[in-house]
Amino acid sequence: MKIFVCIKQVPDTETRIQLKADRSGIEETGIKWVMNPYDEYAVEEALKLRESKGAGTVTVVTIGPKTRVTDALRTAMAMGADDGIVIDSADHLDPYLTAKALAGAIQKEGAFDIVFTGKLAIDDNAASVPQILAESLGVPHVTMVTKFSASGTIAAEREVEGGAREVFEIQGPCVIAANKGLNTPRYASLPGIMKAKKKPLKELTLADTGMQASQIKVRLKNFELPPEKPKVKMIAGDAGAQAKELVQLLLEEAKVL
Repeated sequence: MKIFVCIKQVPDTETRIQLKADRSGIEETGIKWVMNPYDEYAVEEALKLRESKGAGTVTVVTIGPKTRVTDALRTAMAMGADDGIVIDSADHLDPYLTAKALAGAIQKEGAFDIVFTGKLAIDDNAASVPQILAESLGVPHVTMVTKFSASGTIAAEREVEGGAREVFEIQGPCVIAANKGLNTPRYASLPGIMKAKKKPLKELTLADTGMQASQIKVRLKNFELPPEKPKVKMIAGDAGAQAKELVQLLLEEAKVL
């Protein structure tokens, strides 16, 4: 079984973000970069599938500046992935170009059985790469998957609005986008970290995938940080007085009543 996992390197959620002077993006100096959390579920599910089948390979694929994003690939390989592919490119690609390049890299490897991804990346929240990737590969897909099995047909369960769940049965090859709750990602062990340094890592350019940077569809500008939260206002007095003042503040200041 040939399994691919598409991952992205993103800023750690605890990183304090600063904007560039021209507001064209974030200042990357001093940022701690990590594997996108939803992609960790994708890697874990790929490893579990390989283990359940008793054979096969798991290849992780990412795109971005190779001097930086290879760290995320090494993390996935330390978890147990067999090898990795890095597509060297600028950092700020839109979902269309990202998905098309990932598809091109996967297609260069020949036939595949399944591609796992995270449901979205926590830096841009675009939530569209898995769908474009599946369309580019010409295979079915299921997103926001919280339960997965592959015995004969592939069964994928996903959450929908209102607390309901949908169950899909599809034939591979396919794309599965993982959501939180699908599994518990394993930690990279010390032996795994040491082994990851020796595992094969293939380097590609955008041109190798059949894409060019000029094919980007969306460009972002004028980044703004969210406004700071207002200070907490404490209301003095007994319960009656507090309730009266609270209603007045909701009416006149918050304007939510």
